[in-house]
Amino acid sequence: MDLAREEVEKHYRRGRILDSILTSLHETGKDLARLTPEDLAPVDEFHIRGREATVELAGRASLEPGSQALDVGCGLGGSARYLAVEHQCRVTGIDLTQEYVDVANALADMVGLGDRVRFQQANALEMPFDDASFDVVWTQHVQMNIKDKAAFYREIARVTRHGGRLLFHDIFSGDGGLLHYPVPWAGEPSISFLAAPGEVRRTLEGLGFVIRDWVDKTEPSLGWIVAAVDRVKASGPPPLGIHLLMGETAKSKFENVIRNLREGRIVVYQACAEKR
Repeated sequence: MDLAREEVEKHYRRGRILDSILTSLHETGKDLARLTPEDLAPVDEFHIRGREATVELAGRASLEPGSQALDVGCGLGGSARYLAVEHQCRVTGIDLTQEYVDVANALADMVGLGDRVRFQQANALEMPFDDASFDVVWTQHVQMNIKDKAAFYREIARVTRHGGRLLFHDIFSGDGGLLHYPVPWAGEPSISFLAAPGEVRRTLEGLGFVIRDWVDKTEPSLGWIVAAVDRVKASGPPPLGIHLLMGETAKSKFENVIRNLREGRIVVYQACAEKR
């Protein structure tokens, strides 16, 4: 693994994530022997707007039951479990961070989905799958840590079947200048690689994708995170939430995302692209 990948993995690795989640679930009165995927939604959707954004993104394409789906940068597996339950997809998730993969598999087993989703450690630039393996490739808030965008989307194109779809919800660079750090995906600039949305769109079209849906979600993203921070200021952080994945700098990361959004330094887009 090269230095940049080591630093990305180190940034996300926390240690004892599963223990923290189970303790928080217990504190909120959940029966750990009878957990449901919905019980995990506050923590296993590590992206702006959480489950709301996942539901919205899935609605951008007609997902057929039995579709083979790949979640690139799966985190703790919340999106994969949603696709398995609500759309009856067979989902494989990959992530660079081994701890995330281990927790994702453990949580899948705890909610009875171990036979419908599977997670493994892998590099998104060198995915261990045959060509044209998936009907759907899904990714949320991942490419910000990948410098070589062309290689990233080329690898996605390789594993996507003809007629298959790429669905993404991601953060891109705006026109407002350099970012304020830390942010959830990077403590400092060395592992943050933001591209402009137009650049990514041109890359996808050059790889044979036809853009079916392309929507700016910056404003609702700002509203969501402002409301989340206001709730924390009013009543403190909830026992279960994505702050558990961000360590001691969670407050600064949330505040900087708000500032970066307000100042146009970052923008948020969802899209659906079809492989031709």
